[in-house]
Amino acid sequence: MDDVTPERKAASESTKDLQRAVLASIVTAPASDFERASRGKIAPGAPRQVSGRFDQVLWDLDAYAFLDDPETVVPPSTVNPSLWRQGQLNNISGLFEVTPSIFQVRGMDISNVTFISGESGWIVVDPLTSEETARAALAMVNEHLGERPVRAVIYTHSHTDHFGGVRGVVSPDDVVNDRVMVIAPEGFLEAAISENVLAGTVMIRRAMYMYGVLLPKDAQGHVDTGLGKGMPGLPSVSLVAPTHEIKATGEELIIDGVRLIFQITPGTEAPAEMNIFIPGERALCMAENCTANQHNVYTLRGAQVRDALLWSKYIDQSLELYAHECDVLFASHHWPRWGQEDLSEYLASQRDAYRYVHDQTLRLANHGLTMDEIAEELVLPTGLGDEFFNRGYYGTLSHNAKAVYQRYLGWFDGNPAHLNPHPPVEVAKRYVAFMGGADAVLKQARASFAEGDYRWVVEVVNHVVFADPDNEPARLLQADALEQLGYQSESGPWRDFYLTGAMELRSNGTILKGVAGNALGSGIVSSMTPELLLDLIGVRLNGPRSADFEIEVELVVVDRGDERWSFGVKNGVLHARRDARISASVGVISSIAAFADFATGSKSFDELMARDDFEVTGDADGLRALVEKFDVFGFGFEIVLP
Repeated sequence: MDDVTPERKAASESTKDLQRAVLASIVTAPASDFERASRGKIAPGAPRQVSGRFDQVLWDLDAYAFLDDPETVVPPSTVNPSLWRQGQLNNISGLFEVTPSIFQVRGMDISNVTFISGESGWIVVDPLTSEETARAALAMVNEHLGERPVRAVIYTHSHTDHFGGVRGVVSPDDVVNDRVMVIAPEGFLEAAISENVLAGTVMIRRAMYMYGVLLPKDAQGHVDTGLGKGMPGLPSVSLVAPTHEIKATGEELIIDGVRLIFQITPGTEAPAEMNIFIPGERALCMAENCTANQHNVYTLRGAQVRDALLWSKYIDQSLELYAHECDVLFASHHWPRWGQEDLSEYLASQRDAYRYVHDQTLRLANHGLTMDEIAEELVLPTGLGDEFFNRGYYGTLSHNAKAVYQRYLGWFDGNPAHLNPHPPVEVAKRYVAFMGGADAVLKQARASFAEGDYRWVVEVVNHVVFADPDNEPARLLQADALEQLGYQSESGPWRDFYLTGAMELRSNGTILKGVAGNALGSGIVSSMTPELLLDLIGVRLNGPRSADFEIEVELVVVDRGDERWSFGVKNGVLHARRDARISASVGVISSIAAFADFATGSKSFDELMARDDFEVTGDADGLRALVEKFDVFGFGFEIVLP
């Protein structure tokens, strides 16, 4: 370990040994996945580059050409061979025929967009993350299949990569004027917005790690998310509110002559989600409930833990209700499966995988094992683990087991030593002192690195970094250990977390330091309700600074039927009620857009006061004082540094 420098490193001998073992274990990987991923290809993924705002390239499939280099016979030692295989599968992109009336564009975003041919136009299912990639996908479909209007948009669930590009395929005017239907599961709008609001900034910061957006795209950087290639950079994210909500399994709609039957699956992969059976095509869309990898019961970017047991039961319901009438199954990620036997076995296996992680986690918990011990012990049985669509390319058995434990038992493992520990920096200082100082720790950590025990190096050197973030040898040693763990990871998100952490340690956290901004795009904000905006104000309110501050405000939102709210601050807490009559010191008459600017902080108080759609009566100085007590969140906060 004499070459501890800021540069990226090659794979160590320990990492090379692990990669060789993985490569030997996947020699039996079925070629049928490549056949499935290529079947029905009509046109290649063109354009392979999509530009966005400021003429920057936000999507670049050519950047992943290294995965398909014909001279690369054996995967590079810096990439887990199993993840390399998944990355190659996700590189198979373009326009595909699923059935004679169902088509998908794959490889133009992290997700797929599906086009169902109706009598006169397109039904678009899940219009990607960004307006730019969705627009390019629609143009590609119209070019090769004939130009047709969009008659309806269906959001299968409430994650951004399944609705964010909607304004790339429809205009809000067409929706308002009933030329286009927008269909979603019940609770979609609240789920879609709330997940991106109250913890939006920290989620986006962590998503930069999870999706490797700061990493170079190469064999030492970002390769694949496992679920798809990656996220578009600086996308224009939009949202058009649904015009029709699906409330119950079995509900049917006929849209442009196409009969659709819906299965509601709330609390599975998303808080609001639904599958779609298309009997005329004998096709089942599984949304994101079944994909060609083990999914996240808990997503590393941060979100509420999902219900693995319920997830398993809904897959079983899909199997029972629809599989016997299906010839093809497709989803909003990866590639379809054809044939009743194949798709039925796939559904049953994914059902059992989620049930296994749920039941076995709780079995071991009831034996007294903690979540870390369970994660270390749990292995899928051969019948499930041998299926590549159950492998941990995105979610992993390790962090999904911890999620199940957390859902039932929370963060505390029952050991009182873990009930009230010191915070990380104080813990670090004490550990380093107990271990004889930083130099002694690093000496032993270098020996552990040489032995290939990178997990231990990362853990112990993290204490040195948190005790003294200016200790460059510690930062660089931890970075090198994280890098090797990244190279070894089968999971795309684990790899990206490790490698992004290494990058930030090597830069001393300067990559995003000081970067501030609003996590909410205008397309999301425009769909928010006054209640959600008031909840956001409560999160932005600095409690300690407003402990002795009091104000009462009466709000009228003029473009929502003069909707009335009363809100105020006392004891450092925001309280709000709809239609409450109070004695307010200040009144606000506002459009929803102007109040969104007030709540999100995207406009200053003076800029708001200059607007025609934001009128203040009474104590304007008091309202200004309230605004001054709002925090402004920045994206660049430290993760691998204190």
